Amino acid sequence: MTTIKDIARVAGVSVTTVSRALNGYSDVNEKTRQKIAAVARELNYSPNTLARGLVMQKSKTIGLLVSGISRESVKDNFTFEVLCGVNERASTLGYDLILFNTNTMMQREKTYTQLCRERRVDGVIIQGIKKDDPYLKEVVESDIPCVLVDIPVHSSSVGYVTTDNALGAKKAVKHLVSLGHQHIGMINGHGDAFVSRERLRGFSQALHEYRIPFRPERVLDGEFQEKKAEEEALKLLTEHKKVTAIFCASDLMALGALKACKELGLDVPKDISIVGYDNIFLASHSSPNLTTVGQEVYQIGYEAADLLIEMLEGKETNMKRYLDTKLIIRESTAKNHS
Repeated sequence: MTTIKDIARVAGVSVTTVSRALNGYSDVNEKTRQKIAAVARELNYSPNTLARGLVMQKSKTIGLLVSGISRESVKDNFTFEVLCGVNERASTLGYDLILFNTNTMMQREKTYTQLCRERRVDGVIIQGIKKDDPYLKEVVESDIPCVLVDIPVHSSSVGYVTTDNALGAKKAVKHLVSLGHQHIGMINGHGDAFVSRERLRGFSQALHEYRIPFRPERVLDGEFQEKKAEEEALKLLTEHKKVTAIFCASDLMALGALKACKELGLDVPKDISIVGYDNIFLASHSSPNLTTVGQEVYQIGYEAADLLIEMLEGKETNMKRYLDTKLIIRESTAKNHS
């Protein structure tokens, strides 16, 4: 177990200097601070102590850490909406915002604490991270205040903001059942996403409540991608001819399902009803317009920043925040006539 005495010996400075550097005191010159931080990392000194130094420096800057920004993700606008909400609340409260992107490969090269130290942020909002991402374990063990978007993990320094995804999925199924649909398929996201698990849970619970058998073979993963969802919808509709409705765990995947119906010569909503999730901008501009479960993505960002800054300022706050969803009925669902 490394102590600050070990760091002082290797760095060639006094124990007091190491202590003051790690705790963020401004009387330690930057070059010395960086040397001490480098030695601390080399010796695997507890990252919690390094993180404590970061928090005490108070840069009045928060980070938005997004995993996997890509061209594909531009279409669903989710990250941008979260960013706008975060920025609005942060700037009102006098904080600057830094956006940094990561992926699983980058996470293996640089620890979460290192990343936060380099960016000089007081706290972080994390969006788009998967359940098995290396950073998730680090985040929970770190002292750096953090708010997770759509991942219900919390500790004394970690909170989260999410919507009630299971209830949202139930609203979609309830709508389809009310239109007379009994054979409902689902295009889900992927198993590494908490929202996918929750939307699937809501989907299966709703079927159970309406005494409709849950058939796992009618649930396929579209990985939150339009093209992949199109392929999976083609498979679903070809192999399960009885299916008259599809619930998609995102609007982007619902757009893929619309394309699949077109390829198969099926009319939406006359032959197949489709419900999406998110209420992205494109949902009201597709043909037909998408019926969807709307969530207030901007508000998620706003609440995440509000929660993080309350944590940074030592205020008593609710570390778990849930936002509601709303069914928005448009043109892609209709009564089942089969």
